[in-house]
Amino acid sequence: MAEKKERAEKERSSGKILLGVVGSCAAELKLLLTSLLVLCTIVTLIQFLPPKFSISSSDLRICISKISTPVAPTPDPLPSSAAAAAPPPLLPPPPPPPQERVLEGGIVKRAFNPYGTAAYNFITMGAYRGGLNNFAIVGLASKPLHVYGRPTYQCQWVQHQNSTSEQPVSSAGYRILPDWGYGRVYTVVVVNCTFPEPINFNNSGGRLVLRASTSGAGDRDFNLTDTIQILSEQPGEVDFDIFTSPPKYDYLYCGSSLYGSLSPQRVREWLAYHVRLFGGRSHFVIHDAGGVHPEVLEVLKPWMELGYVTLQDIRDQERFDGYYHNQFMVVNDCLHRYKFMAKWMFFFDLDEYIYVEPKNTLRSVLDSLSGYTQFTIEQMTMSSKLCLTDDYGKTYKKWGFEKLVYRDVKRGIRRDRKYVVQPRAVYATGVHMSQNLVGKTNHKTERRIKYFHYHGTIAQRREPCWVLLNTTDATDDNTPYVKDITMRDIAGTVKRFELKMIGPRLQHTRQ
Repeated sequence: MAEKKERAEKERSSGKILLGVVGSCAAELKLLLTSLLVLCTIVTLIQFLPPKFSISSSDLRICISKISTPVAPTPDPLPSSAAAAAPPPLLPPPPPPPQERVLEGGIVKRAFNPYGTAAYNFITMGAYRGGLNNFAIVGLASKPLHVYGRPTYQCQWVQHQNSTSEQPVSSAGYRILPDWGYGRVYTVVVVNCTFPEPINFNNSGGRLVLRASTSGAGDRDFNLTDTIQILSEQPGEVDFDIFTSPPKYDYLYCGSSLYGSLSPQRVREWLAYHVRLFGGRSHFVIHDAGGVHPEVLEVLKPWMELGYVTLQDIRDQERFDGYYHNQFMVVNDCLHRYKFMAKWMFFFDLDEYIYVEPKNTLRSVLDSLSGYTQFTIEQMTMSSKLCLTDDYGKTYKKWGFEKLVYRDVKRGIRRDRKYVVQPRAVYATGVHMSQNLVGKTNHKTERRIKYFHYHGTIAQRREPCWVLLNTTDATDDNTPYVKDITMRDIAGTVKRFELKMIGPRLQHTRQ
């Protein structure tokens, strides 16, 4: 009994405690119940909202960040020195472009708003002295600008600040367009800057500045001018004796742009032949527009090491859409770059071979033509696939000009000529001849010098002999040919010369 009474007493006391707790928390319970009711109401209403209305997690994060991010205190004002170093205020935005509008009388005034640039005003490749008071600037420019507009060039020489004469000297630039209208998006421009007095004669240094102006071409409302620092001369840098001293080389070859998959073997043959022909006081400038792949480079290296060849990487010119890998620009740059380094300068291709009769030498021929600034050379067109049956089974051992022995004799057609110049008297040049020179040109040189042309063979990485013949004349593709072994007879001498000069390192060169 006593235990039952004690249990009942405990239950009554715990009930009183619970009632006391509930009574003391009545306000908090009311708030909790009210919050739950509001939350359930919101959840119910959200189900009836339109589908376009949504609250993303990113929205919630933004809201939370705005609530939770404390407001940064306002910094103290900067001292006057720091305020002075603050960036200047932003410039006002440009005015809005013109809009179409209706004029008085109902006329609709249309608007034309230009954007961007279609072509560069001027792209420089090189700038070179042409004498005490003369410079040549070689580059590209927008072809429509020059064909349909009249752009102008202003040349200015600015002495270095430490010079005793700091007054700039100006002169109008004379533009020459040497690519005969072959340009594409860009055309070749040679700017001749001739000043009224010797420039930097005391060798104190200075810089050549070109101002290239559109003169309203492209947009008649604007004369846009680009100021370009073209050339800089450091104090004591210029060797003025070069303009009057004998040249370093007798003969210098200026090559056009080399591109494509060239045959290393054909390049090897061409170099060995012409180094022998031109002699020890000669030099060859090769321009790589993508054609000097590793196998061709291996052929050039022996002659580069001996000082006969300079290789120039001009692949970046492919960015600019000019004619034939910008070859007109390339040969003009070569002309002015080496103008005072050679007595005679040759312009022809790597599938063409200069030839003089055995009774003459190259020196004797050029001495006989020294009264001319330029002379052109007749072409002997050779088949690029007709060979002799005597070479059957061993054509791969023969050199190209040794086994291709059939000459095109079709009459009544005009064949391209190549040319040679005395560069000091030439202002600009082309691919087949120069039209900008001082002096005479001779086109009657057939009995003294000519060149054999093996068209396309330089770009073939296979055996060229497709047809073997055993006749003195033949017809192929309606073109008559005659057997001509002039070059074949020289092959052995050229091979021995190569072996003597560079050894057997190129004996296993591939097609």
